[in-house]
Amino acid sequence: MTQQTFDVIVIGAGPGGYVAAIRAAQLGFKVACIDEWSNADGGPAPGGTCTNVGCIPSKALLQSSEHFEHARLHFAEHGISTGAVKIDVGQMLGRKNTVVKQNNDGILYLFKKNKVAFFHGRGSFVRAFEGGYEIAVAAGAAGAAGAEPQTLAAKQVIVATGSSARALPGVPFDEVNVLSNDGGLRLGAVPKRLAVIGSGVIGLELGSVWRRLGADVTVLEGLPVFLGAVDEQIAREAKKAFDKQGLKIELGVQVGEIKALKKGVSIAYTNAKGEPQTLEADKLIVSIGRVPNTNGLNAQAVGLQLDERGAIVVDADCRSNLPGVWAVGDVVRGPMLAHKAEEEGVAVAERIAGQHGHVNFDTIPWVIYTSPEIAWVGRTEQQLKADGVAYRVGTFPFLANGRARALGDTTGMVKMLADAATDQILGVHIVGPMASELIAEAVLAMEFKASAEDIARICHAHPSLSEATKEAALAVDKRALNF
Repeated sequence: MTQQTFDVIVIGAGPGGYVAAIRAAQLGFKVACIDEWSNADGGPAPGGTCTNVGCIPSKALLQSSEHFEHARLHFAEHGISTGAVKIDVGQMLGRKNTVVKQNNDGILYLFKKNKVAFFHGRGSFVRAFEGGYEIAVAAGAAGAAGAEPQTLAAKQVIVATGSSARALPGVPFDEVNVLSNDGGLRLGAVPKRLAVIGSGVIGLELGSVWRRLGADVTVLEGLPVFLGAVDEQIAREAKKAFDKQGLKIELGVQVGEIKALKKGVSIAYTNAKGEPQTLEADKLIVSIGRVPNTNGLNAQAVGLQLDERGAIVVDADCRSNLPGVWAVGDVVRGPMLAHKAEEEGVAVAERIAGQHGHVNFDTIPWVIYTSPEIAWVGRTEQQLKADGVAYRVGTFPFLANGRARALGDTTGMVKMLADAATDQILGVHIVGPMASELIAEAVLAMEFKASAEDIARICHAHPSLSEATKEAALAVDKRALNF
């Protein structure tokens, strides 16, 4: 068994891990990164859940399905005649796989460019020794097929092992009929009837993909409200759009027994009125949250502290209870977002170098890539009311935005919340076209403690969707120009 010594070892090459490794290398450290994801050929597939079975492939399928729906329903109004429109699911999945591989290869290229040593296998703690830690890289089934087992050593270790889909109790994922996000991205044909349990980001995005392609989709949500973390006004606007599209969303349900059928599954549940119901579907996607990936890390070997969820316990700077051991991303507290993991990865690398890495949780944006897209940053109106904060609100509908009209997508609005006394922006909430891109202006403004008046006084290009943000800022002072 061979052993190599490094300054920093990163376990996991998802968004938090690979970015941490690159930043540490930029800062002059000798860095190794270990990751066990494999592609169909058994080769390395860095990028974690995000690249392989999450953010990237879901966006590829969302784009393909949106093109299909536009061709089928909206091209005619542009004067474009296509005849009968068909979907080749195999081709669509092939494109998705190509996009994923491009991202995998891009990360491997960045490792090479930044002189990060990459090890394909499962990383786990072996022991602590004076001045550092020994990390094993597993071979065989748990790691890279055919790879020789080896151990690495370093003074600093960053754990970035991500998260896995949470299964319903007693209903394991078989990825044939009961699907996680992974199986939901690999369906070889459009199911006639699709059930989704959970109306969070994953449930809504995957439900949207297969609805556009022709599936009859029903989403079952246990909470009595839709998108409880989202501003209520924005959530209502989104729900109206989804209802109009034919995405069936039932709130306040209690899921009971789930049975396998000859073809598909049967889901027993009670609706919000307490009435027993049965839903039969060809496929079931379960999206009820995610759990930290710490199984197989051998945390007990070094005394690494985990909480009751299995997450690594860290302080505000991502330090664990062990000297020199850090953790970032989904495996620690906070929102399970790829960009949050990236920011923590950069911050930890800089802290190891003696710099002052910084992550502001108050300005982390959230996005749901449905159509319409939903994006927000900062506090919601209901949070401000609950906290007794005096605020002013400005809204502007995309219906009154020239670029949105030209795009043919006028659903939704921009909503801005500002402190009643200081006018500082407290939150921005968007439902509508390209909300994922528009939210960046709000994040930047909030990070610099901007006021609504600051946004209102900045010149925005015309015609552009961003003008809706300017108009919402003007509306805070009741002086919107175009509505």
